[in-house]
Amino acid sequence: MTSIIKDAAASRVAPLHTPTDLKSNAVQDIAGALNVLLADMFALYVKTKNFHWHISGPHFRDYHLLLDEHGDQIFATTDAIAERVRKIGGTTLRSIGQIGRLQRVLDNDADFVTPLDMLAELRDDNRQLVASLRETHGVCDEHGDVASASLLENWIDEAERRTWFLFEATRLRQE
Repeated sequence: MTSIIKDAAASRVAPLHTPTDLKSNAVQDIAGALNVLLADMFALYVKTKNFHWHISGPHFRDYHLLLDEHGDQIFATTDAIAERVRKIGGTTLRSIGQIGRLQRVLDNDADFVTPLDMLAELRDDNRQLVASLRETHGVCDEHGDVASASLLENWIDEAERRTWFLFEATRLRQE
């Protein structure tokens, strides 16, 4: 075996040694919570884009643009979450399969979903995401990771805004 192959094999199992003042158990807990959150974000992004592509009806343009905006916002968080995991010395998601194993946001593979049902499902998913974001914030607080907590606070606000917009768009149905 050449030295390059040995070096590559060793690097797959070598610790990262990323400089951080967080304890190893804190890195493990925070990275684990952020990776589950990242899987949820990817699942919500795909669902949002699915509904964006398949929305129809008299409010097509408004809903299509709203879901496109939401999808862009959700996708923008994915890189920041993954990079935060790496900054503290953790490893992050490696495959679609891993996302599928970790995600808590449920997929929707139905051939047809009404526009109001799409919006209501995304409203509920975003509300669930807010709870998950708060839970992850608690893990960060527990370990004194103020940088991750600060990022989470912005993502909570964004998810609450998406929930609010989706709630208002489906309000007639609830009255």
